[in-house]
Amino acid sequence: MAKATSTLDWCAIRLGEDHNWWVHETSDPVRWDVDGLSIVDPRQVNHLIELVEPLRDYGFDQDVFEAAFIPFRIEKDLGNGKVRLKRVKDSLFESDEKLFALADTLDEENGPYADLLDHLTRCRVKMLNDLFEFESKLTVDEVEDELREDQNASFIEGKAVHTFEELSAILDFMPAGYDTDDEAPAKEADDEDEDLPELDEEEEEKLKNDESLKWDEDEDEEKDDDGEKSEDDDEDGDDEDDADEDERPAKRTRKR
Repeated sequence: MAKATSTLDWCAIRLGEDHNWWVHETSDPVRWDVDGLSIVDPRQVNHLIELVEPLRDYGFDQDVFEAAFIPFRIEKDLGNGKVRLKRVKDSLFESDEKLFALADTLDEENGPYADLLDHLTRCRVKMLNDLFEFESKLTVDEVEDELREDQNASFIEGKAVHTFEELSAILDFMPAGYDTDDEAPAKEADDEDEDLPELDEEEEEKLKNDESLKWDEDEDEEKDDDGEKSEDDDEDGDDEDDADEDERPAKRTRKR
């Protein structure tokens, strides 16, 4: 495959309306058909590298990823949303330069990019089966069928599938009817419920000295005091009853 791509020294790319980069021209127009040929930009490359990181525990091979792409760096700005790229030999994972990555799709069925798609799908399936308890084990065929169905829908609409979208669909895949995002709010709600008692106690501590919240409590205490005093009044006579009546308005006025 190295010989087949050796003549691809540069390519010109354009920024599409979808904010993705698409190949406009190549140094090897014989082998490379630019119709619908996409290229992954540096920002997308970094994102893909982040997505494959968790798959290392499930057999991800970095060499398979590297072999599937031809790296390029910016050579010059051509204007009008077009850029000329020059091929380099740097590693997408280790280079400090901002690199573009062109998928090696010369052999769509058995080439290195096709191998990468299969490799990532198997790693993703292995990870999902390990992390989630599905009713039945997820299979590679099921994932490929569902992804192919989505791609066919795009083709029917006349839309070319960008390389970044194709890879992201695999690396973010979840079975139909099951989405980890749907579970997140429920988990957050549970966490909030667990925190409620602690929050209530803290709030209660903060408001203990709030006189407005003590109104009802103090009023109840006054009623109890008034009740006790009324019983004492019955025993002590009319003189003490008059004294209690003089004190009550003064207490109510203080509370207001």
